[in-house]
Amino acid sequence: MTVVEVVVGRELRRRYTAADLSVFTCDEARRFVPRGDGDPQTDIALAWELVYRLEPELYDRLASAEQLHPAVVDWLPCHVDRIAEVGAGTGRLTMELIERGQRIVAVEPALPLRRILRRKLAAADHGDRVRVISGFFDRMPLPDDFADLVVACSAFTPSPGHGGEAGLTEMERVCRPGGCVAIIWPNRLKWLTSRGYRYVSFPGSMSVEFGSHDEAVEMAEIFYPKAADEVRRHGWRSVPFEVLGINPPRDLAFKVLPG
Repeated sequence: MTVVEVVVGRELRRRYTAADLSVFTCDEARRFVPRGDGDPQTDIALAWELVYRLEPELYDRLASAEQLHPAVVDWLPCHVDRIAEVGAGTGRLTMELIERGQRIVAVEPALPLRRILRRKLAAADHGDRVRVISGFFDRMPLPDDFADLVVACSAFTPSPGHGGEAGLTEMERVCRPGGCVAIIWPNRLKWLTSRGYRYVSFPGSMSVEFGSHDEAVEMAEIFYPKAADEVRRHGWRSVPFEVLGINPPRDLAFKVLPG
């Protein structure tokens, strides 16, 4: 029986057990379970890492519904030579970056997500424009001063396993002088502003756009269980972010490096 068959209907906090940690590579385990143990039922960040590796298609359905504010993408530098995206996932931002740079490198640690992203790029005939590679926030396999724009969307946090000081330093290392480091949908904004990052936010109501009401209920039960009853009661397919209890992806933190 597959993992997906076992966990159908379970919310994220109850979806996996410590036995599922064996899916991590050695590099992943060093970052996400550095003490050699961990419980995804008490550590929600660990549960998210398991979604990426055990049920990548489920994650892709969610990410595809959580569309970015169009002004966020429009704000990013355009017509640049090189862009490096870290924590690219299944391409929520990557597909938006294609018209903004001549060459794009998408760095993603989870192999199942890289496979989905490569498949999407091939289907859109963009396989020659974007190079998808393995890497982490604290170890990007790219040279110094490589990109005009180094960007991450929702994946960066201050915790060492998901960015932290080492990850921020690495993003800035890869960015050329005069280039821009941008973190879209930032976590812990004060942490970033204390490190010289500025903040931009764009107005307007935003919703998570699911394919159907049934899908909205299913995904809410898994990822936003406190909101599931309200989603079901209202018959929503398009669910306001505030109902789900999360900030919408309408903002970014950025730093332009000295030239």
